[in-house]
Amino acid sequence: MPDHDIIIIGGGLGGLVAGAKLAKEGKQVLLLEQHNIPGGCATTFTRNEFTMEVGLHEMDGIYDKTDPKQKIFKDLGVFEHIEFLKLPEFYRFKNNQIDIIIPDNVEQAIELLTKQFPAEEKGIKKFFHKIFAIRKEANRTFPLWCHRWKLDILIPIFPAIFPHLAFNTYATLGKYLDSIINNEDLKLILAANLGYYHDNPYSMSLIYFSVPQAGYYKGGAYIKGGSQKLSDYLAKVIKDNGGEVLLQHLVTGIIMKNNKAIGVNYKQNRKSAIEIKTINAKVIIANAAIPNVIDMLSEKKVQVNKFKKLQKACSLLTIYFGFNKEPKELGNKHYSTFVFDDNVKELKDMIVNFHGNFADRSYVFIDYSQIESGLAPFGKSVGAICTVDYLADWENLSYEEYKIKKNQVVKIFRDKLEQLIPGIDKEIEWCEVGTPKTIKRYTLNPHGTAYGYAQIPKQAGLFRTRIKSPVKGLYFASAWTNPGGGFTGAIMSGWLCANQVLGNQEI
Repeated sequence: MPDHDIIIIGGGLGGLVAGAKLAKEGKQVLLLEQHNIPGGCATTFTRNEFTMEVGLHEMDGIYDKTDPKQKIFKDLGVFEHIEFLKLPEFYRFKNNQIDIIIPDNVEQAIELLTKQFPAEEKGIKKFFHKIFAIRKEANRTFPLWCHRWKLDILIPIFPAIFPHLAFNTYATLGKYLDSIINNEDLKLILAANLGYYHDNPYSMSLIYFSVPQAGYYKGGAYIKGGSQKLSDYLAKVIKDNGGEVLLQHLVTGIIMKNNKAIGVNYKQNRKSAIEIKTINAKVIIANAAIPNVIDMLSEKKVQVNKFKKLQKACSLLTIYFGFNKEPKELGNKHYSTFVFDDNVKELKDMIVNFHGNFADRSYVFIDYSQIESGLAPFGKSVGAICTVDYLADWENLSYEEYKIKKNQVVKIFRDKLEQLIPGIDKEIEWCEVGTPKTIKRYTLNPHGTAYGYAQIPKQAGLFRTRIKSPVKGLYFASAWTNPGGGFTGAIMSGWLCANQVLGNQEI
């Protein structure tokens, strides 16, 4: 007899949501997480008096009644236990020519941008119509993903029912903006937060960009106290419903029998731990990087070769700051400020910039003093600078080279921050940099990516549904599968996975 109904490999948001839903449905759940806290990228860490947010800057869709997270969070009781803080605006965009505040209200955004770029009024309205039409159709498909048999029936008539999804399957953000807008600054403004999803506007799926982007124009939110609050709550739901959450336990292999996953091998994730334990279950859910999951299989199948061809997403570099004084007291007025270097004059320059020198790198600064974040003592605050980055630029360095490069990067961005907010450098009590190598160490994600497979057109939308387990009894729930990366993507993947498991009646 199996020891559990379900074993979940990994305690990121996908695994936590799947585990919480299945435990609430009366299933016996065991979740194994290699880190000493649950959450994956939805975590915080503490330095001195400061609580630092690892991944969440803002969450889309919380104030949109049609957003799938509404149903998920209501079912799991999230809204009764987690406080969401509304953000003051979408973002500030700044380069040497323009300094503009983009509202998180679609009507206000259209009015502001049209006033700033009157010759582009038609293109501005087309852009917002397009992203909201795509989001509306995507949200309408969510119940169908939960019941795959309905979706299979609709495939032949899908273009008639969901025309914006069907006819933008191969569209990219860059090409679409080029087709409707002439002003290069306006294109950069509309794509300023590209790093939330991807690194290149000309390979960024228009569909995947549109769904959360339109959600942000209905209002973004931050979790008071940090994203760890959400992760801890979901872990509690699992435990309160009879499940187990074992931290610092690393799964080393997936046991198969007759081409079916039936259990896992695992051990304590400590240097001194050598004992490998085995435990069985009716169903295995992998909330882990798919390349790593494939390596865990005790029996390889020909189908797994398809995963080797998929493109992995970029990574990120983050510098965390603890401030003696709140940046808003120094004159900063905005929650998130995207600062573009002068070498980024067109959309095509963005990917070049991300691969260029840090001295010229565009970045975003998040100022948590603009909200009651609960991350620092009264009168003090925390903040973060984040930019797109790549593991390849860090992984082959020696220990000393790595340390020296980190110190150089910190110096560069402290100087940039001082230029943005004069006087802030002397208020920095503490700072620390997290590189792509850091992300890989704590999440085990190949390439140090937090986004899983890249959201390029052939790996997004309907194509994303093809990224599924080739093994019976094994399911995927993470940024690496459908619908993709980001907090919303991971949350939805867990929910969809749980419903698929329940629908297949394997437990």
